[in-house]
Amino acid sequence: MSVRVVIDTNVLVSGLLGVYSYPARIIDLVYSGRFHCVHDDRILMEYREVLSRPKFASAISEHERDDLIDYLDRWGLHVLPGPIGPLAATAPDPFDLPFAEAAVAGQASYIITGNTAHFDFFSGNHWGIRVLTPKDCHALICGGA
Repeated sequence: MSVRVVIDTNVLVSGLLGVYSYPARIIDLVYSGRFHCVHDDRILMEYREVLSRPKFASAISEHERDDLIDYLDRWGLHVLPGPIGPLAATAPDPFDLPFAEAAVAGQASYIITGNTAHFDFFSGNHWGIRVLTPKDCHALICGGA
């Protein structure tokens, strides 16, 4: 059975840059079907824009980037989220809101991010969605390192 997750862009970048990193293990869990990635159009556009930046061109091939995004688009859960109410006003960065909104709309169990502080506004939310680092998420799902 797969677990619904929302993956922050920084995890995908780190996972594609560091083959043996915890973010790379998160990507492996997506490809293996253990994670069902929840997203909306805004998130897919951010993935594509960030992973296409020239500074990543020498380390992340166009093929690798496009394969991952196409996989997420095809096999992920596409949602049409609405606003998350008063929590949105406390978000320090409005660019993080789509991830929280998609998590709620897709009934995700986790938001996986390398920047958990960006989601402090979402901790303790009444939907029960946990915000975890790739390492903590991997330990929780796979039982350790």
